[in-house]
Amino acid sequence: MLRTLTISKSFTAKIIVVLLLVILIPTVFTSLSFYWVSDSILKKNVRESTLQIAEQTADSLSFILNVGIDTSDFISSDPNIQRAALQVNGDPTYEDNWNYQYINTLLNNYVYSNSFVKIVYLLKEEGKGWGSGTFSDTELKQIRLSDEDWVKEVKRKDGELVWQGLQYDHFSGGGENTDLVLPVGRVLKDFDTMNNIGLVQVHLDGQSILGTIRKLKLGNTGKFFVVDSEGRIMIDSNLQMINKRVQNPDLYSSIVDNDRVEFEFEMDGIPYYGVKQLLTNGWMLVGTVPVNEISGQLEQLQTRILLTSALFSMIAVGIGLFVAGMVTKPVKQLTQSMLRVQQGDLDTRTDIRTADEIGFLSKQFNKMVHEIGNLMRQVENEQNEKHHAELRAVMHRIHPHFLFNTLSTLRWLIDSGQNSRASEVLSALNHLLEANMGKNGVMITVDEELDIIRKYLIILELRYEKNFHLELDVQPGTEKIMIPRMLLQPLVENAIFHGIVPKNTAGRISITIRKGAEGLEFRVEDDGRGIGEEKLRQLNEAKAAVDQGGTGIGLRHIYDTLRLYYDQNWECSMVSVPGQGTTVHILLKKPIETTS
Repeated sequence: MLRTLTISKSFTAKIIVVLLLVILIPTVFTSLSFYWVSDSILKKNVRESTLQIAEQTADSLSFILNVGIDTSDFISSDPNIQRAALQVNGDPTYEDNWNYQYINTLLNNYVYSNSFVKIVYLLKEEGKGWGSGTFSDTELKQIRLSDEDWVKEVKRKDGELVWQGLQYDHFSGGGENTDLVLPVGRVLKDFDTMNNIGLVQVHLDGQSILGTIRKLKLGNTGKFFVVDSEGRIMIDSNLQMINKRVQNPDLYSSIVDNDRVEFEFEMDGIPYYGVKQLLTNGWMLVGTVPVNEISGQLEQLQTRILLTSALFSMIAVGIGLFVAGMVTKPVKQLTQSMLRVQQGDLDTRTDIRTADEIGFLSKQFNKMVHEIGNLMRQVENEQNEKHHAELRAVMHRIHPHFLFNTLSTLRWLIDSGQNSRASEVLSALNHLLEANMGKNGVMITVDEELDIIRKYLIILELRYEKNFHLELDVQPGTEKIMIPRMLLQPLVENAIFHGIVPKNTAGRISITIRKGAEGLEFRVEDDGRGIGEEKLRQLNEAKAAVDQGGTGIGLRHIYDTLRLYYDQNWECSMVSVPGQGTTVHILLKKPIETTS
């Protein structure tokens, strides 16, 4: 009994119950995977089927076109037809002679023996001619052949075939617009002289050609049509589109500008799928259909799967919420306590009194937070002591350096017998120390730092007997901002010692202070001798330069001060041109607030 109660309180047992519900996840995943795989396979099969239909249709159309080509070739190469064309004249008895009867019989035989040939014409530009079937000589005489575009084209092609778009026969005597035909024409030549002696035009059955295209279905609204090499529509069930160029630019480019037999394009914002096949006369069979009509049933299947999955998911969520409410409530309490600890509240404690693993974890968590609090306080005290020790070390390092340089100046002046100048230096040093003695701590205002620099320049001018002109450009409002003591003075000192003095001339030092969106910006410029490229590169890698001892005491003081006071919220860089001077740029991204 006790063992059964223990198992029922076990968090592991509760997790097993939740995992049983998770079985729904692979069920949904399997359903969706089935849809994705089916979608891929069906789309592939549909596209392959569409492409196969296009190939078969192209073969059927090419066969019909080849009939026209063969018929035209046979007629134009028949010597009897050539002889008859040469003998045509105005003699009314000509229609009774043998050649005339032979040609009529031959042309009619072509029409009767081939269901795809509607009518065949052998024409002379003078208005004479023959034709099979319902050919009307009266209709021919009403047309001036030399003005016809197709006649001009066949003469220009000089024996090559010229295809025209689907149209009604102009020479038929059976009534207006009775025969829908696809004409192919060429000039008839005398093989002895190669002169043009007539025109041959074969009219293929347009209804048969349209029937070949119409019986094919691409979805509900898809269709096939035929274009020439320039993208003009030559065969279409809508006769108003004949001889017009394909209007959609994407479709036109897919037909004319690339060789892919399958392509996709958009028309009025709707994605379309297209196929194309080359015909024997150089034309292109094109089929287009909206993509959604190809995959419409798949989308319905997808909708059913998603709805079914959503229904089962809602049922699973309901059951899961009920069970999870019992299982995860203590876990949430523990998680919230952990988040408060993560945010720094080490006084947080949990109050979970269950007998399972979560209850045990809660007790251990409270014990751990208590120990972490003690450890954090210990570490914080140690870090504060270490930080202050480092700050004191930095200041204690720069102050002796500053005094050493000043006292060296005094010694040099005394040794050289310049006691009056030494007295002036000592007086300036006295004023400088007097200005600093009343300042507690390591933070001073920008104004106070600039005052130190002014007094220090007096000492340096007395030592070197040169004028060091100081230019200040301080943005109003920045004078009272707090900065670490001696942040800028080492830069001025380096500018004089290493930049201006080696040139043995007077010099200029410019200090610009601005506060912008990025923070407080300092720019210290001099007109000294500059820094070499290798040394400049080393100084711009601050951390490496300090670690390797590549900087002097002054620059090391600045780098350490910035690191200790501003953590990562600072930038320091140098730009120098040998012989022209050096510019040091310091940016404090989080300056200390202005004093009252």
